[in-house]
Amino acid sequence: MEQKNELIKKPTTFYGINLSFLKRHGELIAALISGILILIGYVINHMSTQTPWYIFLFAYLIGGFAKAKEGIEETLKEKTLNVELLMIFAALGAAFIHHWFEGAMLIFIFALSGALETYSTEKSSKALSSLMKLQPETATRLDHGLVSTVPVNELNLGDLIQIKPSERVPADGVIVKGETTIDASSMTGESIPIFKKVNDEVMAGTVNLEGHLIVKVTKRSQDSMFSRILHLVQSAQNEKVPAQAFIEKFENLYVSFVLLFVALMLILPPFLFGWTWSHTIYRSMVLLVVASPCALVASTTPAILSAIANGARNGILIKGGIHLQQLASIQAIAFDKTGTLTTGLPKVTQFVNVSPITNDDLLGHVAAIESHTTHPLGLAIVDYAKEHIKTIPNPDQVKIVPGYGVYGQIDQCDYKIGKANPEFIDEVSLHLFLKEVHIKENQSLVFIERNGEVIGYIGLNDEVRETSKEAITSLRQYGIKSVMLTGDNEKVAKTIMEETGVDSMIADCLPDQKATAIKQIKKEYGSVAMIGDGINDTPALATADLGIGMGAGTDAALETADIILMKNDLMKIIDTVKLSKKMNRIIKQNIAFALMVILVLVVSNFIEVLNLPLGVVGHEGSTILVILNGLRLLKNS
Repeated sequence: MEQKNELIKKPTTFYGINLSFLKRHGELIAALISGILILIGYVINHMSTQTPWYIFLFAYLIGGFAKAKEGIEETLKEKTLNVELLMIFAALGAAFIHHWFEGAMLIFIFALSGALETYSTEKSSKALSSLMKLQPETATRLDHGLVSTVPVNELNLGDLIQIKPSERVPADGVIVKGETTIDASSMTGESIPIFKKVNDEVMAGTVNLEGHLIVKVTKRSQDSMFSRILHLVQSAQNEKVPAQAFIEKFENLYVSFVLLFVALMLILPPFLFGWTWSHTIYRSMVLLVVASPCALVASTTPAILSAIANGARNGILIKGGIHLQQLASIQAIAFDKTGTLTTGLPKVTQFVNVSPITNDDLLGHVAAIESHTTHPLGLAIVDYAKEHIKTIPNPDQVKIVPGYGVYGQIDQCDYKIGKANPEFIDEVSLHLFLKEVHIKENQSLVFIERNGEVIGYIGLNDEVRETSKEAITSLRQYGIKSVMLTGDNEKVAKTIMEETGVDSMIADCLPDQKATAIKQIKKEYGSVAMIGDGINDTPALATADLGIGMGAGTDAALETADIILMKNDLMKIIDTVKLSKKMNRIIKQNIAFALMVILVLVVSNFIEVLNLPLGVVGHEGSTILVILNGLRLLKNS
C-alpha cells in the first residue's frame, strides 16, 4: 500500500529539473530569460542590417506571459483597467511600428518588478505556519483511569490532561494536581519562569519546565489564547494599508486616461488637423510608447532593491519596499521589553553575604548547588560565580524543590536557595534578616539559608541592552515617540523605563492586550511601528502599521515582522529610518522626473516636433536616469 501511495505522488522533478523550484521562482526566471534574449537580440541587431524580430518576439512571450495573464484575469474579475494592460498595449504598439527592442525592454522591466513583488508576498505568507509549529497537535487525556493521546481540537471543557516536564501546554486550563515552574515567555513576555500550583491557570503554548501536572481544560482549542493570537495575526495581515488602495485607484485612472487619449489620437487628428491616417497611426503608436509607465516603474523598483540590498549588507532584513517606505512616516514605535529593550536573560545584579564565611566561599557553595538545576535563575548564578571565583566545588547532595528552589548539602552544611516562601525558607530567620539588610526593589530575589539561618541573597534582573537608551534618544531626535509594552509588572517596567528613557509604558500586557494597545497608540500618534521578538508579540507586530523583529526572536515573530534587525542591535533601527527617508526622497524625485518627461514627450508628439527615435531616446533615457538615481541607495550615507 505504501509503495502504491509513493507511485501516485506528484513528481517533484522532470528530466532533472526541480519542479517546486520552478513553481516558486518561475516568474523571476522568465523575466531573466527575457532579459538575456533582449541582450542577444540587441547585439545581433548591431552586427547586421536586419532586426532579429523573432528573438524579441520570444522575449515578449516569455517575459510578458505572467504579467499579461495577471492583467487580463484581473480586468475580467474586477472589471477595471490596470497598468499590466497598458504595458501590453504599449509593447504591441512598439512592435507594430517595428521597434521591437523598445517594446521588449518595457516587458522586461515590468516583468522583473512583478516577479520581485510576488516573491516578497510569498515570504510574508509563512507567518501563520510558523505560529502553528508552536501549538501541540496532540494531548494526553485521562478518562476514568484510561490514558489516551487525542488531537488538541478534540478536547472538551472539563477534560483532564496530563503534561510531563519539558512538554508544551496543549490547552488553556487549571491545575488540579501537581506543581511546577512554567516558562510563559513565549505568551506573556515574562522573562522569569513562573511557579504554578493547584488551582493556578496555565495557557496553551507555554512550557512546563519541571513537574508532572494534571490540568482540567477550561477553554476549547479554538477559544484559547494561542488561537486568538493566530486569529489576530491573520486578520491584521489581510487588512490593506491606505497606500495600497491609493495605488490601485491611481493605476486604474492612469490606464484609462492613456487609453482614452490614444483612442482620441487615432480618430480626431485627421478631422481636426488634416493629418493622414498613416501619420495619425504613427503618432498614436509614438504616444503609446512615450506614455507607457516604464520610467514610473523604474522610479521605484531600482531604488527599493538598492535600499533593501543596502539594509541586508548592514544587518537589516527588509521584506518589501512598501515596509521601508512606511517607516519614514512612523510617528511612534512600541517596544516589547523582554528580548528587545532587554537581553531577555536574567543577570546577577547584587550579591549580599552577612555570614562569617567569605564571599568567595559562599558564592562557590551556592553555585555548586545551583549547577545541578536547569532553572534560568540558577544558570545565571552559576555564570556569575564563574566570573568571580576560580573553582566551584562539588556538593554532597542536591534536591530540586519545584516552584521554591533547591536544597543542597556541602561541607556538612545544609543549604536552601530559593524564593522567600515560608514553606521553604525559615520565616523567623528571614524576618530577622530583612530587618538588618536593605534590599533593592524591582529585582528577582534568591535567598540563601544555611543551617536554618538566612545569611544572604542574590538579586537578579533582566539586563537592558547597551544600545537601548541611545536608540530611544536618537528616535526622539527624529520626532518619533517610544512606548514600552511588557507582560512584566509595573515596578519592573518602571525600572526599565527609567534606564532606557522611553516616553511611556504599558505593563501587564497579555498578547491580545498588546494588539489592543497598538490600536490605542495609533489613535494617539497616527502611524505606529512595533518591535518585538516573541510569539507573544506577533499580534502586535501584525496589528501595527509596521512590524519590526529582533534577529534572535522566534520564527513566528520573524515571519510576521516586515523588517528584521538581524544583529539584535537597536541602533540599526536608526539606520533603517535614515535609509527609509532617503529612499522616499529619491522615489519622489524619480516619480516627479518621470511624469515631467512623459508630459514633455506627449506634448512634443502632439505638436509634431517629436519623431519616434527621439521619443524612444527620451523615454528610455528617462528610465536610465531614474534607475541610476535609485542605485545611489546602494551607498551608505
